[in-house]
Amino acid sequence: MQPSVIVWDLETVPDLRGFAAANDLVGKSDADIRAALGNQFPKHIYHSIVCIGALVAHREGDHWAVDALGAPHVGERTEKQLIASFCDKIAELKPQLVTLNGNSFDLPVLRYRAMIHSVSAPGLAARLYFNRYTEDAVDLCDILSSFAPHSKASLNELSKIMGLPGKPEGIDGAEVERYFLEGKTKEIADYCAVDVVNTYRVWLRYELFRGRLSESEHQASERCLADFIGARVKTPPHFHRAPEGPELRIAEMEGSHRASAPAGKATSIDTWVADLLDKPEEKRAASLYELLLRLNLDMSHLDEAREAYVRRLGLR
Repeated sequence: MQPSVIVWDLETVPDLRGFAAANDLVGKSDADIRAALGNQFPKHIYHSIVCIGALVAHREGDHWAVDALGAPHVGERTEKQLIASFCDKIAELKPQLVTLNGNSFDLPVLRYRAMIHSVSAPGLAARLYFNRYTEDAVDLCDILSSFAPHSKASLNELSKIMGLPGKPEGIDGAEVERYFLEGKTKEIADYCAVDVVNTYRVWLRYELFRGRLSESEHQASERCLADFIGARVKTPPHFHRAPEGPELRIAEMEGSHRASAPAGKATSIDTWVADLLDKPEEKRAASLYELLLRLNLDMSHLDEAREAYVRRLGLR
């Protein structure tokens, strides 16, 4: 079996029913239970899983190839089904698990919720996933900080300083509960998927750092990811022009893209923008992220490209 990896992330909200059961509050209103829970970060056992974002990849010759990317959520299935399906995939692949802060949060929450829902998850015992100091479960937050709390960096900080897109605007972890109460589970899932992609790219950079990937192998892995995400934009191109805006060196950005893209893979920026303009407004932010990743722009062009196309897509 080829070496495989699952990069994953949870989004959670407070489990009011569970907190009520454990604290003699059964029968109280949700508002009363939430008030009793308080504004502090809840104990891990009081987190209910809203979605499980995951990117599955395998080592193929000189690069890592992406097999799947998604964030199934409770708008599509129950929390128990989410957990069971994810654990079944782990049992099938026996992969290395990669997270950022997973040892401190995601893994213990997953175990608690599996037990609460009586989910059988023998796959989680197939490797030493709950042993903090093994390669079976790589927590980039722990490893990159040498397990020192004062040295830890957030995913957004790591991404931005490495020239990666970082988190999308308009939502962060602190807003997940509000989005959930507003019924925006799909938006939470989209946000989670972006986090997973960023975590994967940080992990690729870490593999480059420690010599598990050469520079060319790292670049090939990045191109494979860009191709995979680019293929997810399935709307056929429409060749109307985007709204006129200020001159922002678009030709220079397109030239950078064409120079960096593998042979036969360069795509007109304006074609992509025209494609995105036909998407519903609420889908454009996620699609804009996919566009920027697909273009594989270097750091010197990234901020300019983002600002240019945020304006051209009417997002600001």
